[in-house]
Amino acid sequence: MTETSWTQRLFGGFAKTSERLSANLPVASGGSAKLDEATLDEVEDALILSDLGPSAAARIRARLADKRFGLEITQRELKEAVAEEIAAILRPVAKPLEITAFPRPQVILVIGVNGSGKTTTIAKLAHLFQEDDYGVLLAAGDTFRAAAIGQLATWAGRIGVDLVRGPEGGDPAAIVFDAVKQATDTGIDALIVDTAGRLQNKKELMEELAKIRRVLGRINPEAPHDVVLVLDATNGQNALAQIDVFKEVAGVTGLIMTKLDGTARGGVLVAAAEQYGLPIHAIGVGEKMEDLRPFDPDLVARVIAGVA
Repeated sequence: MTETSWTQRLFGGFAKTSERLSANLPVASGGSAKLDEATLDEVEDALILSDLGPSAAARIRARLADKRFGLEITQRELKEAVAEEIAAILRPVAKPLEITAFPRPQVILVIGVNGSGKTTTIAKLAHLFQEDDYGVLLAAGDTFRAAAIGQLATWAGRIGVDLVRGPEGGDPAAIVFDAVKQATDTGIDALIVDTAGRLQNKKELMEELAKIRRVLGRINPEAPHDVVLVLDATNGQNALAQIDVFKEVAGVTGLIMTKLDGTARGGVLVAAAEQYGLPIHAIGVGEKMEDLRPFDPDLVARVIAGVA
């Protein structure tokens, strides 16, 4: 996918988010307003309504007040100013997922609630690595659901990578052990492990992930190198609650946000960056293989603010 078409995909994907923000901004299109306390209040409210969260909204409001208070501002200027402040929040967390582990493989645990797009994200992530000429192996560690194993097998076949799997209800740690051994023996660069997504029993999930970590540690003390949480943007502020839980349960090291094309809540990306400061590795705006790309903070900031 060219950069131009990816930019177009993002503007299309974030359209509902940027439209919601524009609709709530106090300055009408084609007009201007004085950036006084009342106008700043309305800007802050518009940002909160677009799911950027109270903390990021307050920070952006304060920065606008510092730079432009009392001045006339057009809607275009306001959007550009908002985009710049959003970018300032997003830039520190924009970190691509890079294969740096030595010895190989780099072990990436992928976690997230069922329905977040976790399994398809694993396939798309594998595809991104393949584009950079890395060898990839997948492991079906979500043995709780036969559908998850089957879906991952379908994707693995589609992109041409091997999958280590076991029976439904099998021991995920045993599958991960076999996968790390295979990846090590064959010199594979990246091993991406799917894990169970059930949060109903946090204790059980925590024990399962702890066991996987222990098994990994026996073969490679550095593993897992990454624990990536996949979040569904359509959940809005509820996605932040998932970060809280999974940070506690799994020691999340980075985020990937999916389904940004189907929601007006894309601003939650900014709320996550402001509140947690966790690396955001990539974002997804659709079902196709090329619809997951590394996170570009300046482009995403412009897209959220609706600045073409």
